Amino acid sequence: MTANRYLNNLDSLIAAFIGFYAIYLYTKYSGVGISPDSIMYASTATNLQAHASLLTFNKTPLVFFPVFYPFFLSIIQFITGVDPIRSGAMINATLFAAVIFTTGWIMSKFMAHSRTYKWLILIAIILSPGLLEIYTYLWSETLFILEILFFILAYWRYMQTHTTKALVLVAIITAISCITRYAGVTVIGAGCLMLVLDNKSPVRKKMWHIVLYGLLSLSLLIGNLILNRVNTGLVTGTREPSITSLIQNMYYFGTVICDWGSLSKDTYPFAALITFIILMAPVAVLLRKAYRGRINSYENIVIAFAVVYGLFIVISASISRYERINSRLLSPMFIPLLIACTSWVPDILRLITSKFKYVLMALAVILMLAFEYASYQTDWQRYDDENDYGVPGYSDDDWNKSEFVVYLKQHKNMLKPDVPIYTDADEAVYLFTGMSSTLIPHKFFKADVQKFYSHKRFYLIWFDNLYNSELLGLLDILKNKKLVKIGSAKEGEIYYCDGD
Repeated sequence: MTANRYLNNLDSLIAAFIGFYAIYLYTKYSGVGISPDSIMYASTATNLQAHASLLTFNKTPLVFFPVFYPFFLSIIQFITGVDPIRSGAMINATLFAAVIFTTGWIMSKFMAHSRTYKWLILIAIILSPGLLEIYTYLWSETLFILEILFFILAYWRYMQTHTTKALVLVAIITAISCITRYAGVTVIGAGCLMLVLDNKSPVRKKMWHIVLYGLLSLSLLIGNLILNRVNTGLVTGTREPSITSLIQNMYYFGTVICDWGSLSKDTYPFAALITFIILMAPVAVLLRKAYRGRINSYENIVIAFAVVYGLFIVISASISRYERINSRLLSPMFIPLLIACTSWVPDILRLITSKFKYVLMALAVILMLAFEYASYQTDWQRYDDENDYGVPGYSDDDWNKSEFVVYLKQHKNMLKPDVPIYTDADEAVYLFTGMSSTLIPHKFFKADVQKFYSHKRFYLIWFDNLYNSELLGLLDILKNKKLVKIGSAKEGEIYYCDGD
């Protein structure tokens, strides 16, 4: 029986190896992609491994992100002796392979199991431009997506037994996901939604399990937030109010869905409507299945997470300000949404008894293959570009071959250690020189701006190829402080301020 189970997932294992190789191909030129977030994670992991400290590269406590992903990286660094930036490509390739295999394992348990459907979904995951982007960068989503799949597996086990022991395992996985990304609260939401809709458990037991699950799932997150508050006085760092409305965020959400579906930009005007349908239709499906007593299945857990996560992103983006809704933010719901939008097809085909079923089956396969071919074309174009200059970010040739970066490495010793350093790219300064610096303050935070201007002496490392309208600009600083240029190269300068 056990042997058959593993043989039934041999196709998932083969797909996992292909996914591993795909990440290797994308990262073989310049290594894993490095963004500002990546440097925050990697530097914290290094400090954890070396000093058991949650300090980032700029010697401040990690607050803007939860602690588990750096902790995960620090464990790997401790075992291998290799820092996360150098080992990131292999870490991500392994995580992507695990995601593919786990998804295949889950689909093998679907009520209407279809091997053809399983293969098509696995191919779509391997070719997904959104997932390939995520797994070529050192980002916490790479681990968070796998944790979501583990949650689905554990919750399905709970549905079979409804024991407290099984629920505690679900809660532990959920709690870890909450300290991997703050958006892990959506896993709590999905779990609570499934508990509420569950008609196999007595009401009294159901209420007790909802309370127990909620408390255990929130425990690590609450501890993380308390630690943040004690260390910095802030719970999740400085957060600005949103500047995008609900309808705008629905539009941005919909454009990502259009891109994922390889649709043309002509569909963008309907993006908000697409968002409404994508989020509301699964809700109706869940309610209908709950009413008919068919809620306890893998498919429904997947649908519940897709709905809760999508609603969370759209609503939270309308309250708090962060990067505009994009493929990275929505990536944790790609696999659940893909399954939610397609898992009904094998169900419908199974109910059709006439020969017309084979026509519909062929049509469904052709449509899926067309979608995957469009994804492949996008992937190939990206691979062709990145094979020439590397994954976009701090690991590509624009940075590695920058004249100013080379100059900065060669002249970093001319900066006096007792004088603070400000810059418009503190992550880049740390990555290329190992020096700690402070980011130029945001214009929105007036107190931080005044504190910056109160400094009598400081260095300013300025990268010309960056532009962030939310930060103080070089011209703004020159109007308030007298700066002397002490070094420069193409694409950047070093200034010194000694007095007012």
